[in-house]
Amino acid sequence: MVNEKIILGIDPGTTIMGFGLIKVVDKKMQFIQMNELLLSKYKDPYTKLKLIFERTIELIDTYHPDEIAVEAPFYGKNVQSMLKLGRAQGVAMAAGLSREIPITEYLPKKIKMAITGNGNASKEQVAKMLQSTLGLKTLPKNLDSTDGLAAAVCHFYNSGRVEVGKSYSGWSSYVKNNPKKVD
Repeated sequence: MVNEKIILGIDPGTTIMGFGLIKVVDKKMQFIQMNELLLSKYKDPYTKLKLIFERTIELIDTYHPDEIAVEAPFYGKNVQSMLKLGRAQGVAMAAGLSREIPITEYLPKKIKMAITGNGNASKEQVAKMLQSTLGLKTLPKNLDSTDGLAAAVCHFYNSGRVEVGKSYSGWSSYVKNNPKKVD
């Protein structure tokens, strides 16, 4: 019997949301696609969140991923940027949770480490390693889509390990593990 699953990786953002999909057949990765949702032309932050939610639902309904890997916001000094990124991540996660798809968050350093062996690798190094690993002919101009793809590949590399990161299988699981985030 063939063991097969699809992993959707998301790099949330309010200017560009990158995403990538891989199929895992028996323990081998196959590239499906990567792309990005461009949001910079929209001024209203709520419109951006709505579009992130809708695009994530569209990806789920089209590709039927078994699992979703999301890049967690990195900790920066700009609180407003952190808040915007957290909202974008939350909306993408809500889309997956609404379809009861397990979600795992990965810190950027963990993703870079899984892909390149260096937690401080540049976006370009991550993209080049993905290009080599998955046999991609070309790389996109913006590397947000490769960041989304990297989250999916990182999740594949971490599958079967005891500790994968923060993982939620649905709303009740999220609420149980985050009582202070829910009123």
